Amino acid sequence: MGNDELVSCCVKRPRERIIEMAQLLFRKHGIRGVGVDAIAEEAGTNKMTLYRHFGSKDELIAECLRETARTADPFWQELEQNFPGDPMAQLHEWVRAVATYASMEAGGCDLVTAAFELPEPNHPARQVVEAFKHDQRQKLIALCRKAGIGEAEKLADTLGLLLEGARVNRRSVGPDGPSARFVALAEAVIFSFSTAGKAERVGETEGA
Repeated sequence: MGNDELVSCCVKRPRERIIEMAQLLFRKHGIRGVGVDAIAEEAGTNKMTLYRHFGSKDELIAECLRETARTADPFWQELEQNFPGDPMAQLHEWVRAVATYASMEAGGCDLVTAAFELPEPNHPARQVVEAFKHDQRQKLIALCRKAGIGEAEKLADTLGLLLEGARVNRRSVGPDGPSARFVALAEAVIFSFSTAGKAERVGETEGA
């Protein structure tokens, strides 16, 4: 642990320190590759304190993912604040923003990684992932609908799958692979679902 991390840990409560260090260790070594002893030691506490706050490693994993999920709420609020009354501009900004976030995820998205590492359907962390993904999908569908997209659900799912694919592609072949074209591809998809895009296709058909 570096000096900055040590100072940070000292001024935080045990529960916060445990979550912070667990997140760091899970990203570095994988959820299955880290035990509660290592987490407690890095957090400057002990296993008894960890279990007192979380009950089990599974519950700690779930709470780490809840903390990650909570960071998405300000994102949606900022979209509305930065582009008030312009849902189409918000949709385009969503594309640019998620592309930026994805490029910063050196170890991948915590929730997506957890979904791969924890296939058990009844795992508490798995339930957090599914609830988060459902909530984000509903928010994106609502935004597409506000932007005047007739097939809002289909567009939202297309964008969501494109983003997930870009994340996996970036991890498998690096930042210079097809994932680098995510923004361009997503913009093209939005246009194809928009009124302008459909009108253009109709014009091309009639002119053929």
